[in-house]
Amino acid sequence: MKQNMGSADRAIRVVLAVVVAILYFTDQITGTAALILGLFAIMFVATSMMGFCPLYWPFKLSTKKAEKTT
Repeated sequence: MKQNMGSADRAIRVVLAVVVAILYFTDQITGTAALILGLFAIMFVATSMMGFCPLYWPFKLSTKKAEKTT
C-alpha cells in the first residue's frame, strides 16, 4: 500500500479521534451517536497510523507532498 496521506491530514484525524474519545468519556455522546462516532474514530486512528486512506485510492487523491528528486 502506497501512502496517500500527508502529515497534516494524519494529525487532523488523530485530533478528531481524541475529541470523540473525550466526548464519549465525559458522557456528552451516548447511544447510537457514540457507536457511530467511535467507529469513525477507530478508522481515523488506523488510517493515520498506516498513512493510507482507502477512500482516496479510487479517486487517485493524495494529501502527501511529492518527494523531491535531486
